[in-house]
Amino acid sequence: MKKVTLFNAPLLTVFILVAALNFTSCHSGKTENDGVADGDKAANVQKDTVVKTIFYSVPSPIETATLIQKVGLPYNKEFLNGIKKVSNYTTTGSKALNLGVYGADLSFTSIYEQNQESMLYLKSANTLAKDLGISGAFDENTANRLEANKSNKDSLLGIISESFWNADAYLKENERPGTSSLIIAGGWIESVYIATRIQRASNNGDITNRIAEQKYTLGNLTKMLKRHTDDPVVADISKDLEDLKTVYDQIADTKKATTTSKDANGVTTIGGGADQILLTDDQLALIIKKVDALRTKITK
Repeated sequence: MKKVTLFNAPLLTVFILVAALNFTSCHSGKTENDGVADGDKAANVQKDTVVKTIFYSVPSPIETATLIQKVGLPYNKEFLNGIKKVSNYTTTGSKALNLGVYGADLSFTSIYEQNQESMLYLKSANTLAKDLGISGAFDENTANRLEANKSNKDSLLGIISESFWNADAYLKENERPGTSSLIIAGGWIESVYIATRIQRASNNGDITNRIAEQKYTLGNLTKMLKRHTDDPVVADISKDLEDLKTVYDQIADTKKATTTSKDANGVTTIGGGADQILLTDDQLALIIKKVDALRTKITK
Protein backbone atom coordinates (compact mmCIF):
# COMPACT_ATOMS: atom_id res chain seq x y z
CA MET A 1 0.00 0.00 0.00
CA LYS A 2 1.39 3.40 -0.99
CA LYS A 3 0.60 6.54 1.01
CA VAL A 4 0.33 9.47 -1.35
CA THR A 5 0.29 12.98 0.09
CA LEU A 6 -1.88 15.39 -1.85
CA PHE A 7 -0.55 18.71 -3.09
CA ASN A 8 -2.94 21.54 -2.33
CA ALA A 9 -1.94 24.03 -5.04
CA PRO A 10 -0.33 22.93 -8.30
CA LEU A 11 1.78 25.66 -9.92
CA LEU A 12 -0.08 25.82 -13.25
CA THR A 13 -2.56 23.76 -15.28
CA VAL A 14 -1.69 20.57 -16.94
CA PHE A 15 -1.09 21.42 -20.25
CA ILE A 16 -2.19 24.95 -20.58
CA LEU A 17 -5.15 24.26 -22.84
CA VAL A 18 -7.44 23.26 -19.96
CA ALA A 19 -7.31 26.83 -18.72
CA ALA A 20 -7.51 28.36 -22.12
CA LEU A 21 -10.64 26.48 -23.04
CA ASN A 22 -12.62 27.55 -20.02
CA PHE A 23 -11.69 30.89 -18.54
CA THR A 24 -12.56 33.19 -21.41
CA SER A 25 -15.69 35.29 -21.36
CA CYS A 26 -14.62 38.43 -23.15
CA HIS A 27 -13.06 37.49 -26.47
CA SER A 28 -16.33 38.09 -28.29
CA GLY A 29 -16.64 41.59 -26.82
CA LYS A 30 -19.23 40.61 -24.20
CA THR A 31 -19.35 38.52 -21.07
CA GLU A 32 -20.70 35.00 -21.11
CA ASN A 33 -23.69 35.98 -18.99
CA ASP A 34 -24.86 39.01 -21.00
CA GLY A 35 -28.62 38.75 -21.48
CA VAL A 36 -28.83 35.47 -19.57
CA ALA A 37 -31.53 34.82 -16.99
CA ASP A 38 -30.55 34.57 -13.31
CA GLY A 39 -31.11 30.81 -13.27
CA ASP A 40 -28.85 30.36 -16.26
CA LYS A 41 -26.24 32.62 -14.68
CA ALA A 42 -26.23 30.39 -11.60
CA ALA A 43 -25.76 27.35 -13.82
CA ASN A 44 -22.87 29.06 -15.60
CA VAL A 45 -21.22 29.92 -12.27
CA GLN A 46 -21.56 26.28 -11.17
CA LYS A 47 -20.07 25.10 -14.47
CA ASP A 48 -17.15 27.54 -14.14
CA THR A 49 -16.50 26.24 -10.61
CA VAL A 50 -16.36 22.66 -11.87
CA VAL A 51 -14.03 23.58 -14.72
CA LYS A 52 -11.74 25.62 -12.46
CA THR A 53 -11.45 22.62 -10.14
CA ILE A 54 -10.37 20.49 -13.09
CA PHE A 55 -8.00 23.23 -14.21
CA TYR A 56 -6.16 23.54 -10.93
CA SER A 57 -6.02 19.82 -10.15
CA VAL A 58 -4.36 18.47 -13.28
CA PRO A 59 -0.56 18.10 -13.21
CA SER A 60 1.18 21.08 -14.78
CA PRO A 61 3.84 20.71 -17.46
CA ILE A 62 6.36 22.57 -15.31
CA GLU A 63 5.69 20.28 -12.35
CA THR A 64 5.92 17.21 -14.56
CA ALA A 65 9.15 18.46 -16.14
CA THR A 66 10.64 19.17 -12.71
CA LEU A 67 9.71 15.71 -11.47
CA ILE A 68 11.19 14.02 -14.54
CA GLN A 69 14.42 15.96 -14.13
CA LYS A 70 14.46 15.04 -10.45
CA VAL A 71 14.35 11.33 -11.22
CA GLY A 72 16.79 11.71 -14.12
CA LEU A 73 14.49 10.77 -17.00
CA PRO A 74 15.25 12.47 -20.31
CA TYR A 75 12.66 13.80 -22.73
CA ASN A 76 10.97 10.90 -24.51
CA LYS A 77 8.90 11.57 -27.62
CA GLU A 78 7.45 8.05 -27.36
CA PHE A 79 5.26 9.40 -24.56
CA LEU A 80 3.43 11.61 -27.07
CA ASN A 81 0.89 11.02 -29.82
CA GLY A 82 2.48 10.64 -33.25
CA ILE A 83 2.05 13.67 -35.49
CA LYS A 84 1.60 11.47 -38.58
CA LYS A 85 -1.66 10.20 -37.11
CA VAL A 86 -3.37 13.56 -37.58
CA SER A 87 -4.84 12.40 -40.89
CA ASN A 88 -6.58 9.53 -39.06
CA TYR A 89 -8.97 11.92 -37.37
CA THR A 90 -11.85 12.45 -39.76
CA THR A 91 -14.86 13.10 -37.53
CA THR A 92 -15.63 16.22 -35.52
CA GLY A 93 -15.40 14.26 -32.27
CA SER A 94 -12.03 12.68 -33.01
CA LYS A 95 -10.65 16.01 -34.17
CA ALA A 96 -11.76 17.77 -30.99
CA LEU A 97 -10.37 15.05 -28.71
CA ASN A 98 -7.04 15.01 -30.49
CA LEU A 99 -6.78 18.78 -30.62
CA GLY A 100 -6.73 18.43 -26.83
CA VAL A 101 -4.16 15.65 -27.07
CA TYR A 102 -1.87 17.60 -29.39
CA GLY A 103 -2.27 20.69 -27.22
CA ALA A 104 -0.97 18.72 -24.25
CA ASP A 105 1.88 17.34 -26.34
CA LEU A 106 2.73 20.80 -27.69
CA SER A 107 3.11 22.14 -24.16
CA PHE A 108 5.24 19.14 -23.21
CA THR A 109 7.63 19.60 -26.16
CA SER A 110 7.86 23.32 -25.44
CA ILE A 111 8.78 22.77 -21.81
CA TYR A 112 11.65 20.54 -22.93
CA GLU A 113 12.80 23.02 -25.57
CA GLN A 114 12.19 20.54 -28.37
CA ASN A 115 11.69 23.39 -30.80
CA GLN A 116 11.50 21.41 -34.02
CA GLU A 117 8.98 18.96 -32.58
CA SER A 118 7.00 21.83 -31.07
CA MET A 119 6.52 23.26 -34.54
CA LEU A 120 5.34 19.89 -35.82
CA TYR A 121 2.82 19.56 -33.00
CA LEU A 122 1.68 23.11 -33.63
CA LYS A 123 1.10 22.20 -37.27
CA SER A 124 -0.95 19.17 -36.23
CA ALA A 125 -3.03 21.29 -33.86
CA ASN A 126 -3.53 23.85 -36.61
CA THR A 127 -4.74 21.16 -39.01
CA LEU A 128 -7.39 19.94 -36.57
CA ALA A 129 -8.42 23.43 -35.51
CA LYS A 130 -8.94 24.50 -39.12
CA ASP A 131 -10.98 21.37 -39.77
CA LEU A 132 -13.16 22.32 -36.81
CA GLY A 133 -13.64 25.76 -38.33
CA ILE A 134 -11.34 27.47 -35.83
CA SER A 135 -9.09 29.64 -37.96
CA GLY A 136 -6.10 31.70 -36.83
CA ALA A 137 -5.52 30.00 -33.47
CA PHE A 138 -2.48 27.96 -34.51
CA ASP A 139 -1.38 29.72 -37.66
CA GLU A 140 1.95 30.93 -39.05
CA ASN A 141 1.89 33.94 -36.74
CA THR A 142 1.73 31.59 -33.75
CA ALA A 143 4.65 29.60 -35.16
CA ASN A 144 6.71 32.77 -35.56
CA ARG A 145 5.99 33.84 -32.00
CA LEU A 146 6.97 30.43 -30.66
CA GLU A 147 10.20 30.54 -32.63
CA ALA A 148 11.00 34.04 -31.35
CA ASN A 149 10.39 33.00 -27.74
CA LYS A 150 11.86 29.51 -27.85
CA SER A 151 14.29 30.24 -25.01
CA ASN A 152 11.56 31.47 -22.64
CA LYS A 153 9.38 28.66 -21.29
CA ASP A 154 6.88 30.99 -19.65
CA SER A 155 6.38 32.87 -22.91
CA LEU A 156 5.97 29.64 -24.84
CA LEU A 157 3.22 28.43 -22.54
CA GLY A 158 1.60 31.85 -22.65
CA ILE A 159 1.49 31.77 -26.45
CA ILE A 160 0.02 28.27 -26.47
CA SER A 161 -2.53 29.34 -23.88
CA GLU A 162 -3.52 32.35 -25.97
CA SER A 163 -4.04 30.10 -28.99
CA PHE A 164 -6.51 27.99 -27.06
CA TRP A 165 -8.22 31.10 -25.72
CA ASN A 166 -8.87 32.08 -29.32
CA ALA A 167 -10.18 28.61 -30.14
CA ASP A 168 -12.48 28.71 -27.13
CA ALA A 169 -13.81 32.12 -28.12
CA TYR A 170 -14.84 30.71 -31.47
CA LEU A 171 -16.55 27.71 -29.88
CA LYS A 172 -18.48 29.86 -27.43
CA GLU A 173 -19.57 32.31 -30.08
CA ASN A 174 -20.89 29.41 -32.13
CA GLU A 175 -22.55 27.62 -29.22
CA ARG A 176 -20.50 24.44 -29.41
CA PRO A 177 -19.90 23.50 -25.74
CA GLY A 178 -19.76 19.79 -26.54
CA THR A 179 -16.76 20.32 -28.80
CA SER A 180 -15.05 22.38 -26.10
CA SER A 181 -15.70 19.61 -23.56
CA LEU A 182 -14.11 17.03 -25.86
CA ILE A 183 -10.97 19.14 -26.22
CA ILE A 184 -10.74 19.40 -22.42
CA ALA A 185 -11.24 15.65 -22.02
CA GLY A 186 -8.60 14.89 -24.64
CA GLY A 187 -6.07 17.11 -22.91
CA TRP A 188 -6.80 15.54 -19.53
CA ILE A 189 -6.51 11.99 -20.85
CA GLU A 190 -3.21 12.75 -22.57
CA SER A 191 -1.74 14.45 -19.51
CA VAL A 192 -2.62 11.53 -17.24
CA TYR A 193 -1.34 9.08 -19.85
CA ILE A 194 2.03 10.87 -19.96
CA ALA A 195 2.13 10.77 -16.16
CA THR A 196 1.54 7.00 -16.18
CA ARG A 197 4.33 6.51 -18.72
CA ILE A 198 6.69 8.49 -16.53
CA GLN A 199 5.61 6.52 -13.46
CA ARG A 200 6.32 3.20 -15.17
CA ALA A 201 9.76 4.41 -16.19
CA SER A 202 10.71 5.83 -12.81
CA ASN A 203 8.46 4.31 -10.12
CA ASN A 204 8.70 7.74 -8.49
CA GLY A 205 6.39 8.50 -5.57
CA ASP A 206 5.75 12.11 -6.62
CA ILE A 207 4.63 10.99 -10.06
CA THR A 208 2.36 8.42 -8.41
CA ASN A 209 0.96 11.28 -6.35
CA ARG A 210 0.07 13.19 -9.49
CA ILE A 211 -1.82 10.18 -10.80
CA ALA A 212 -3.61 9.46 -7.51
CA GLU A 213 -4.86 13.00 -6.95
CA GLN A 214 -6.77 12.78 -10.23
CA LYS A 215 -9.45 10.99 -8.20
CA TYR A 216 -10.92 14.40 -7.46
CA THR A 217 -10.30 15.92 -10.87
CA LEU A 218 -11.96 12.99 -12.63
CA GLY A 219 -15.09 13.39 -10.54
CA ASN A 220 -15.45 16.98 -11.72
CA LEU A 221 -14.57 16.14 -15.31
CA THR A 222 -17.30 13.51 -15.53
CA LYS A 223 -19.83 15.97 -14.08
CA MET A 224 -18.92 18.49 -16.75
CA LEU A 225 -19.20 15.97 -19.58
CA LYS A 226 -22.63 14.84 -18.40
CA ARG A 227 -23.94 18.30 -19.27
CA HIS A 228 -23.32 17.58 -22.96
CA THR A 229 -24.18 13.91 -23.40
CA ASP A 230 -26.71 14.82 -26.08
CA ASP A 231 -23.58 14.65 -28.25
CA PRO A 232 -22.98 10.90 -28.83
CA VAL A 233 -19.19 11.30 -28.80
CA VAL A 234 -19.31 13.13 -25.48
CA ALA A 235 -21.65 10.43 -24.16
CA ASP A 236 -19.19 7.71 -25.22
CA ILE A 237 -16.16 9.38 -23.62
CA SER A 238 -18.21 10.14 -20.54
CA LYS A 239 -19.05 6.44 -20.20
CA ASP A 240 -15.38 5.47 -20.51
CA LEU A 241 -14.34 8.01 -17.90
CA GLU A 242 -17.10 6.84 -15.56
CA ASP A 243 -15.61 3.35 -15.87
CA LEU A 244 -12.19 4.73 -14.92
CA LYS A 245 -13.82 6.59 -12.05
CA THR A 246 -15.05 3.30 -10.55
CA VAL A 247 -11.40 2.40 -9.93
CA TYR A 248 -10.57 5.79 -8.47
CA ASP A 249 -13.63 5.59 -6.22
CA GLN A 250 -12.15 2.51 -4.56
CA ILE A 251 -9.12 4.47 -3.36
CA ALA A 252 -9.42 5.21 0.35
CA ASP A 253 -9.11 8.71 1.81
CA THR A 254 -7.54 9.29 5.18
CA LYS A 255 -6.05 12.01 7.36
CA LYS A 256 -2.90 11.86 9.40
CA ALA A 257 -3.64 11.55 13.09
CA THR A 258 -3.60 14.79 15.07
CA THR A 259 -0.68 15.04 17.52
CA THR A 260 -0.13 17.21 20.57
CA SER A 261 3.03 18.31 22.32
CA LYS A 262 4.00 20.57 25.24
CA ASP A 263 7.05 22.79 25.44
CA ALA A 264 8.96 23.72 28.58
CA ASN A 265 6.54 26.57 29.28
CA GLY A 266 3.56 24.27 29.20
CA VAL A 267 2.30 25.51 25.84
CA THR A 268 0.44 22.78 23.98
CA THR A 269 0.77 22.57 20.21
CA ILE A 270 -1.80 20.67 18.20
CA GLY A 271 -0.55 19.46 14.87
CA GLY A 272 -1.83 17.40 12.02
CA GLY A 273 -0.60 16.12 8.70
CA ALA A 274 -1.82 16.70 5.19
CA ASP A 275 -4.73 14.77 3.72
CA GLN A 276 -3.65 11.54 2.08
CA ILE A 277 -5.05 8.89 -0.17
CA LEU A 278 -4.06 5.27 0.06
CA LEU A 279 -3.29 3.83 -3.35
CA THR A 280 -2.54 0.14 -3.65
CA ASP A 281 -0.27 -1.36 -6.29
CA ASP A 282 -3.25 -3.20 -7.78
CA GLN A 283 -5.28 -0.01 -8.03
CA LEU A 284 -2.41 1.82 -9.70
CA ALA A 285 -1.93 -1.01 -12.19
CA LEU A 286 -5.64 -0.98 -13.06
CA ILE A 287 -5.66 2.81 -13.51
CA ILE A 288 -2.67 2.57 -15.84
CA LYS A 289 -4.37 -0.21 -17.82
CA LYS A 290 -7.62 1.73 -18.25
CA VAL A 291 -5.89 5.01 -19.12
CA ASP A 292 -3.79 3.17 -21.71
CA ALA A 293 -6.92 1.68 -23.29
CA LEU A 294 -8.78 4.99 -23.34
CA ARG A 295 -5.86 6.91 -24.79
CA THR A 296 -5.41 4.25 -27.48
CA LYS A 297 -9.11 4.48 -28.29
CA ILE A 298 -9.11 8.23 -28.88
CA THR A 299 -5.74 8.47 -30.68
CA LYS A 300 -5.84 5.39 -32.92
